[in-house]
Amino acid sequence: MTLVWRHLLRPLCLVTSAPRILEMHPFLSRASWTSVTKLSLHTRPRMPSCDFMPERYQSLGYNRVLEIHKEHLSPVVTAYFQKPLLLHQGHMEWLFDAEGNRYLDFFSGIVTVSVGHCHPGAYHGSSPYTLGLTNVGAYKMELPGGTGCQPTMCPDVFRGPWGGSHCRDSPVQTIRKCSCAPDCCQAKDQYIEQFKDTLSTSVAKSIAGFFAEPIQGVNGVVQYPKGFLKEAFELVRARGGVCIADEVQTGFGRLGSHFWGFQTHDVLPDIVTMAKGIGNGFPMAAVVTTPEIAKSLAKCLQHFNTFGGNPMACAIGSAVLEVIKEENLQENSQEVGTYMLLKFAKLRDEFEIVGDVRGKGLMIGIEMVQDKISRRPLPREEVNQIHEDCKHMGLLVGRGSIFSQTFRIAPSMCITKPEVDFATEVFRSALTQHMERRAK
Repeated sequence: MTLVWRHLLRPLCLVTSAPRILEMHPFLSRASWTSVTKLSLHTRPRMPSCDFMPERYQSLGYNRVLEIHKEHLSPVVTAYFQKPLLLHQGHMEWLFDAEGNRYLDFFSGIVTVSVGHCHPGAYHGSSPYTLGLTNVGAYKMELPGGTGCQPTMCPDVFRGPWGGSHCRDSPVQTIRKCSCAPDCCQAKDQYIEQFKDTLSTSVAKSIAGFFAEPIQGVNGVVQYPKGFLKEAFELVRARGGVCIADEVQTGFGRLGSHFWGFQTHDVLPDIVTMAKGIGNGFPMAAVVTTPEIAKSLAKCLQHFNTFGGNPMACAIGSAVLEVIKEENLQENSQEVGTYMLLKFAKLRDEFEIVGDVRGKGLMIGIEMVQDKISRRPLPREEVNQIHEDCKHMGLLVGRGSIFSQTFRIAPSMCITKPEVDFATEVFRSALTQHMERRAK
């Protein structure tokens, strides 16, 4: 039998990618050039008014998403994930003695959500600064990285030591049984205790801050138990630290219910980093913070960026925000993403090697296992076969987790339900072929 999708002219791409909008929108293709021609090369244009930022930032004068500081918006992506580290350095008064001499290494006391046991999780980039914040083995290059960054246990309710069937903010829960009361998550409490242990034993009494992705992307779309991030933020601030949310993969409406991932945890970070979705394929990143933190950087160094406030970057970012709003792409992420999650959850019930389906909106992870009882990762060679079968049938998906056993799905936010139907049927066919190979 010849599958009809083998003859498709273009594959369906569900790989984690920068574009939020599948086709190049006519408005996006024109916006940058028509806007730039009206600006001098040294102009720092202001972003259009929008309602995408939380109330705290609006009250501080940040009712425009990217209107923070003339140097905090740029088409140079890697440098902008070092910016929060510089903001830390300028803002942490405890780094200096009474005479103004710096007495403690800046990096001592930065905490990241990562690993306490068998697998890492945090990913914040691979530049020399951010390597210290990244705890995924594949990205640990043979280069010196930032030191003094202390990982803590990843609160993974599927693969971690604690978790059950009511822990996640997702339409699909784990198959692990849960004895929690409706208003009390035991897994959250256990992971918070581990977090407290890290703060008590592995970092200084005063800490610089805490980096976290609202949902871990590279680690396979790992979701924390509900309430974990809120309590973690409170513990960090009690020790004088600031809280940083990495919204590169979760931001700009991808999660459906909220525009920013941190909003799903009922928290408000002190610093937010963002990229990818902001430019729809254009290399662009930005940092949002409060005036106090932004101004503190200027007290200790003359920071500038050649491309800061780049007119083309501002015009493209503005156009992308308008298209997301005008075409209701956040609402589409909610509706179609939930539809996709439930479709893939049926495959988990159908196949023993599909251990977990998780996510929110259009950010989905499908973790492959040898069996559901042991939850041991499916060998890489077998996952490779399934991956290749999907590709041959016209479906492109990403991979994640330490053993590369999780399929990561983050399609463009304009994806439709018929395309989801196609994707799930291809995936079902690939799993069926694999089980047939196993039987032989």
